[in-house]
Amino acid sequence: MRHATAPGTGDPANFRLGQCETQRNLNAQGRAEARRWGELLARQGIEQPRLLSSRWCRALDTASNMQRGPVQPLAALDSFFGTPEDGAEQTAELIRSINQLPAGAPLVLISHQVNITALTGIFPASGEGLILALPLRPRAEPLARRP
Repeated sequence: MRHATAPGTGDPANFRLGQCETQRNLNAQGRAEARRWGELLARQGIEQPRLLSSRWCRALDTASNMQRGPVQPLAALDSFFGTPEDGAEQTAELIRSINQLPAGAPLVLISHQVNITALTGIFPASGEGLILALPLRPRAEPLARRP
C-alpha cells in the first residue's frame, strides 16, 4: 500500500533518513487512515501480518498506526522519487526480496507512489492498498484495489 496521507510531494531539501523532523509526515487524516487499515485487516482475520515498510517516517508511521504488530524496515521499499534512475534496479530488488520470504503470515508492504507505480503501473492514492499475488513479477497485476 501507499503510505497514508502526508501533505506535500517528494521530500524537503534537508531530508535525512531517520530524522522525522526533516521529512513529510502523516497528518491527523493520515494517522486515522492507517488506524482504519488496521481495523480492516482485523475484520478480515489478519491480526498479525508481516509488516514491511519503507524507512521513511510516513511509511513507518502508517504501519505502526495500523496496530497490527511489529514493523520491519525494508530498504527496497524506500522512495526513489528523488533518484528515478534507481527505479528499475530497486524494483527488481524488491521483487527478489519479497519472493525469497518464507510462506506464512499475510504480508503487508508500505511504500510510496513511485515504487508502486514502477511495480504495477498503477498510480495509487495516499493510503490506497493493492492486493498482489505472490510470487511478485515485474508489472505485477493487482487482484484488487482498496482506497
